[in-house]
Amino acid sequence: MIIDFVEDGIVGRMNPEIIETDCLIIGAGPVGLFAVFELGLLDIKCDVIDILDRPGGQCAELYPDKPIYDIPGIPEISGDDLTKSLMKQIKPFQPEFHLSTIVNELKKINDDLWEVITDSEKIFHTKVVVIAAGGGSFQPKKPPIDAIDDYEGKSVFYSIKNIEKFENKEIAIVGGGDSALDWVLALYEKSKKLTLIHRRKDFRAAPDTVNKVLELIENGSINFQLGQVKKLKGNEGILESIVCKNIDDEKEIKCDVMLPFFGLTMKLGPIADWGLNLELNLIKVNTETFETNQKGIFAIGDINYYPGKLKLILCGFHEGALMAQKAHKYIFPDKKLIFQYTTSSTKLKKKLGVSS
Repeated sequence: MIIDFVEDGIVGRMNPEIIETDCLIIGAGPVGLFAVFELGLLDIKCDVIDILDRPGGQCAELYPDKPIYDIPGIPEISGDDLTKSLMKQIKPFQPEFHLSTIVNELKKINDDLWEVITDSEKIFHTKVVVIAAGGGSFQPKKPPIDAIDDYEGKSVFYSIKNIEKFENKEIAIVGGGDSALDWVLALYEKSKKLTLIHRRKDFRAAPDTVNKVLELIENGSINFQLGQVKKLKGNEGILESIVCKNIDDEKEIKCDVMLPFFGLTMKLGPIADWGLNLELNLIKVNTETFETNQKGIFAIGDINYYPGKLKLILCGFHEGALMAQKAHKYIFPDKKLIFQYTTSSTKLKKKLGVSS
């Protein structure tokens, strides 16, 4: 399984990498992951793109510890554990993951092939595209700071795609959740100086992570500043310092990189420009195959719409199973598809690496 991390701020493609794949899945949430399984059973090789830096979608990012009660046969499971189980389930098919990556453009090369252009130096050529992007793409919540746009991509970053880029930097991490504290632990040894800024003295992260960060603050390995960032100082998008304000005072903190982690919001994003039939910002599909109005493009999970649609993970699993049957016809047009059960098929058991 390959996970690619790409540089921030790439705007050109001098030497783009062309990746040919049977199927490109956009979205690595539970429905996208299960689609890998259903397609894999049919010998369909998948690449998976996600804007987040890890698989799991909303389950992993928004409620990793929140119990889910309506997965068939599993009375209770957390979003994080469901993601881990799905990753284990698809391991035999060796999908390639391209994380922290956004799809910017989708266009037809010919009647049987789509070109998918990303914000990295990767371009995909594929016969089938499966959009499993939940309610759309996750976008970072930006702090309300004047002129912050001038610094984005140069010295203000909402995600980290190449950790080596932050070596020997004076870093200010803003936030008190899992993402902020996880990156504190990952970056403090690489940084020249690291300051954690949060508006409260308590944090909303895993207890073990909180304890480790508090220990770093106590022993002086990192600095902690109570308050909120109100102003950025620098030239031509390069930070020199930030002004942090608390109830009682105001402090200027020297830094050349700021990493705000204020959570994520959902937006339809570039999908709106792909020529798909939309209804209420959702993609209309044929419920026999979950194909869109564009040949070879499917939409499964919360991103799609049809009469009677229920936004449940189990419904997305069902949609993925039916989608795979039609996808097989596009990828192997001359190969007859024989429906088989994993419980009785020796061939399918061999693919899954289980004994007969």
